[in-house]
Amino acid sequence: MMRTLGIVGGMSWESTATYYRLLNEGVRERAGGLHSCPMVLHSVDFAPFAENMGVNDWESITNGLVHAAKSVESGGANAVVIATNTMHKAAPEVQAAVDIPLLHMADAIAAGAKKAGASKLGLLGTAFTMEQDFLSRPLMEKYGLEVIVPGNEGRSLVHRTIFDELCCGKIIDKTRCDYISIINSLIEAGADAIVLGCTEIGLLVRAEDVSVPLIDTVHAHVELALEYVFS
Repeated sequence: MMRTLGIVGGMSWESTATYYRLLNEGVRERAGGLHSCPMVLHSVDFAPFAENMGVNDWESITNGLVHAAKSVESGGANAVVIATNTMHKAAPEVQAAVDIPLLHMADAIAAGAKKAGASKLGLLGTAFTMEQDFLSRPLMEKYGLEVIVPGNEGRSLVHRTIFDELCCGKIIDKTRCDYISIINSLIEAGADAIVLGCTEIGLLVRAEDVSVPLIDTVHAHVELALEYVFS
């Protein structure tokens, strides 16, 4: 008997589609036949969330996420997955609002780091993810992992291209080269794995592009979710 996942997605739908595919492929691989992943998906309109991020209105964002989490809970989900890194800023409030467990991205990243044998992680993501500690703090405090981020210019480029390009489905070779350069600077600073800490970055950067392991947070989060589905 598989457990049902509640997916809070749409931020952006580009990566939510990857979650959906990977979860179903993972269930088919484990269970075979015509089995697919039991899930309840609440996919939000991302535009208001992005606008609220732009004016630092996290109260509205949190309210929207809480509403979505309650929606999947009432729909029969046994756990909730926020299918984006940045929105884990509101993870404590979301968890407090529902009676089902939230499968946290930091736990997924830590599992990926353990698999890679890594202890110093270079983190890419939105400015919120790179500059605030809602992911880096649990990685350091709970798992003893060191987290480093790009310098100001690199952070600005990554943040801008996530919203202007990747969330809009635009995959640009020049941007890939820029990301690889930023990643190489993190490797030179001692990173022994790179966390693609925005769920769209895996659409752009591939394992063969860099010399250390990549922890693609979509894949890592899906693995954590599948463990729960079959537990």
